[in-house]
Amino acid sequence: MELWEDLVKGTALPTWFDWVPVEGSAMALENRQTMLVHGLLQTPGYASALLHGNNEAVEARIKRQEILAREDPPDCTFLMDEGVLYREVGGQEVMREQLEHLLQPPTDRVTVQVVPISGEHIGNVGSFTCATLEDLTEVTYVETVARGFTMGEIEDISEVRRALREIRSLALPVGQSADLIRRTVKERWT
Repeated sequence: MELWEDLVKGTALPTWFDWVPVEGSAMALENRQTMLVHGLLQTPGYASALLHGNNEAVEARIKRQEILAREDPPDCTFLMDEGVLYREVGGQEVMREQLEHLLQPPTDRVTVQVVPISGEHIGNVGSFTCATLEDLTEVTYVETVARGFTMGEIEDISEVRRALREIRSLALPVGQSADLIRRTVKERWT
């Protein structure tokens, strides 16, 4: 109990969250989000609503975004379910700010594509990210209700890659995705 108190209780990121160092050293990140905007693209208001105002956790999440401001940021692809645009987090103003933020990626190495709502593809199983490291090793982070899992087994990476190919084939091109986000801001969050 004492170790738990010292090492875990009150920390912004749980001790099992071993993904942050992987994410920070990746040369490429490919993500599929089914329910929410990915943490690397969240505004402070959106993150605060999700993290119930826990300032330390919000700061830790926003700090992760520093990898996108590096001199040589990773190439990032975010394949976001269309439902994310409509799922209210934090209220109308927070949603408007968040979606407008998606329209202004922090670097030209970030692409956001919207995957039209459909329940007929493997990408609806859950959210995940595949990182490619400098030595071309791939590591995947899969989210669950209880916690996230970092995996590096070839069979697991192969399945994630297959899912990413399928999802990417269904995603709107970047320009059409931006048009849909703008239209959603105007019609739903203004």
